[in-house]
Amino acid sequence: MSRFWNEKTRNIEPYVAGEQPKPGQKIIKLNTNENPYPASPKVREVLEKVEIGSLARYPETSSLKVREELAKVLGVTPEQVFCGNGSDEVLAFSFQAFFESGEGAAPLLVPDISYSFYPVYAELYNIPLKKIPLKDDFSIDVSAFEAEQGGGVAFANPNAPTSILMDLADVEKILIAHPDHVVLVDEAYAAFSGVTARSLLPKYKNLLVTGTLSKSHSLAGLRLGFAVGDPELIEGLCRIRDSFNSYPVDCIAQSVASVAIADDSWVMDNVRKICATRDRIAVALRERGWTVPESKTNFLFASPSGISAEDIYTKLREKGILVRYFNKPRISEYLRITIGTDEEMDALLDAVDEIAGRK
Repeated sequence: MSRFWNEKTRNIEPYVAGEQPKPGQKIIKLNTNENPYPASPKVREVLEKVEIGSLARYPETSSLKVREELAKVLGVTPEQVFCGNGSDEVLAFSFQAFFESGEGAAPLLVPDISYSFYPVYAELYNIPLKKIPLKDDFSIDVSAFEAEQGGGVAFANPNAPTSILMDLADVEKILIAHPDHVVLVDEAYAAFSGVTARSLLPKYKNLLVTGTLSKSHSLAGLRLGFAVGDPELIEGLCRIRDSFNSYPVDCIAQSVASVAIADDSWVMDNVRKICATRDRIAVALRERGWTVPESKTNFLFASPSGISAEDIYTKLREKGILVRYFNKPRISEYLRITIGTDEEMDALLDAVDEIAGRK
């Protein structure tokens, strides 16, 4: 601990990202929900044409071209779209723009099991937080969110790490229950569910939907996230952005993202492959006695049979297969397993069988 840290730095509990392999290390990486397939071939064409001289200039502030392409695909206007350096930055800006901080502020309502960056942001920005427990089946307790009064709501749909999708009718119930505060729906995994709250935007000015190109577009290394909402909400995000960094999305990222978004057929083909593999592996694990809720994401939330989740996580790691283990209440007997290629997932099943003594 450095003596130069301020009190916030000393006391905050940072987000812990999934383990990254060392250069040259041969592993099967199923721990950070990346896409196992490459981005659109058009991305390579853009990168090959990058003019070095163009890097001497700052990028376009608002990521206009990206917003225009997103608007076409998402069925909104460019004025309803905001872009940032990954959806984590967009979420951070949203927390600062819409949820009150300080003693006496109404608390932000979040599920007790959800994306673990939410409580980190709340602590960092001094936003009071109230965690609403999930039901025993790990679904979000909609009636509890309806009954509780707060200063805003934030949740992932489908939720992470549970992989469970909330019906749009239930999302709407939460919106109706909190008309005077922003309801943030984090749709990082929506492409794998086929369901999005964007259809509710015309009815609810307090709805903000966030998304990312990391999962569906195979661009986790690019860092491009977005939010969609009423222009008034987008203006609020721009005010926060321009009080922090007016150029969050670099010019190469803007060019690459624009062509990747436009190649929607490539993206959806990869999404379909991932969903097919996901469903096959879920069945295979259940046949082995594992508990696996129905997933609407690009990962499985799975509890092993006959061995602790921590033990199988460790043994898989020894075999060169990384999955995610959370040593936290209620989910300490579950693993989060990213869906890789069919070959990678078959290797996972073989390793599971070896560990369980089935081979």
